[in-house]
Amino acid sequence: MPEPLTLDTFRADLAELLFLQPGEVDLDDGPLESGLDSLRIVTLLERWQAAGADIGFVDLAERTTFRAWWHLLAGRRTGVTRADT
Repeated sequence: MPEPLTLDTFRADLAELLFLQPGEVDLDDGPLESGLDSLRIVTLLERWQAAGADIGFVDLAERTTFRAWWHLLAGRRTGVTRADT
């Protein structure tokens, strides 16, 4: 079973594909400017969908920062109460 989607796991997932430490991920950076290509974005998308996020590729493509991605993901996690965000 996938690990629950939290801000820490979100940062860790990004860091893994950006070859950074989670604390080095700047949420105000843009995905493309940071070096993510469409294949890596799909990899992240599949991981987050498996963790319960109800999102698609276009949802991510419409947002230009990791912070905007997180706000989207936090609002679309299944089985999570508002207090968990």
